[in-house]
Amino acid sequence: MSKVKYYYDSETLSYRKIEHKKGRKFGFAILGVFGALLAGLLLLVIYLNIPQLETPREKAYKRELENMKLQYELMNQQLKRDHAVLAEVAERDDNIYRLYFGAPAIPPEIRKAGFGGVNRYKGLEGYDNSEIIIESQKLIDKLTKQIAVQSISLDEIKELAEQKEELLSTIPAIQPIQNSDLKRMASGYGWRSDPFTKARKFHYGMDFSAPTGTPIYASGNGVVTRADANSSGYGNHVRIDHGFNYVSLYAHLSKYNVKKGQKVKRGDIIGYVGSTGRSVAPHLHYEIFKDGNRINPRNFYYGSLTSEEFNKMLEASMQINETLD
Repeated sequence: MSKVKYYYDSETLSYRKIEHKKGRKFGFAILGVFGALLAGLLLLVIYLNIPQLETPREKAYKRELENMKLQYELMNQQLKRDHAVLAEVAERDDNIYRLYFGAPAIPPEIRKAGFGGVNRYKGLEGYDNSEIIIESQKLIDKLTKQIAVQSISLDEIKELAEQKEELLSTIPAIQPIQNSDLKRMASGYGWRSDPFTKARKFHYGMDFSAPTGTPIYASGNGVVTRADANSSGYGNHVRIDHGFNYVSLYAHLSKYNVKKGQKVKRGDIIGYVGSTGRSVAPHLHYEIFKDGNRINPRNFYYGSLTSEEFNKMLEASMQINETLD
């Protein structure tokens, strides 16, 4: 039961009952609600602008974010260490394994595994931690591609290793004329005097002076691709394809002991010394081709000469003299 309140009326000199107006009561109620909302909004603004105040959920999110940053940093450090290890493997691959098996080094632009053109990481941009995420993804992508390149290289090296035995038996590795049959090593690879014009001319092979009829030996296993006199200046000559992009040539023969398409082994007699073609005296003109280019034959006698014999041959081949063809 609500209390009844009275007030003293000085005009009537009596107490009168206080009558509450309904509209005024409602106004006070509205004012109270509005004041509560205003106070709540004010407290919310103050709360949001005080950084020290965090809800338990925000604290948990913040710890999770810091942990994620730490994990990314640790991962990036590990990725950089992995890159360093892979770089060492690549260096050994190029300078030892591929060199040993005669394979060309992998170009740096392939090793670097760069990514150009379209921005591959656009979808990772626009976040608070985009930089560290993008850096990690780049390291992962580069490492993945470099591993793929290295894996292909190792597969190639494995295949070359399996072919090594065949390579060693086919590569030109002996002197095509025995030392006991030689008069002298007449001329080597390089700039020499032409016997006909007396002008300086590059000599692409080695001339071995020997009597007509001296046996000429195949310097490695292979297949005879030519045995004819249809190449200018060479006279009667033989060419042997040894595989692995090696070809040997024997020129100025007096006669053949093989024919086109015949398989030969290192040490087989393929012909005899003569002076056919562009020649001034009986001798063997000997050339080696690698990948279609003529190279110095003096580096391919490790299978038949002692170190002393090789040094003598090397000294003779370097003399600036006149060729025999």
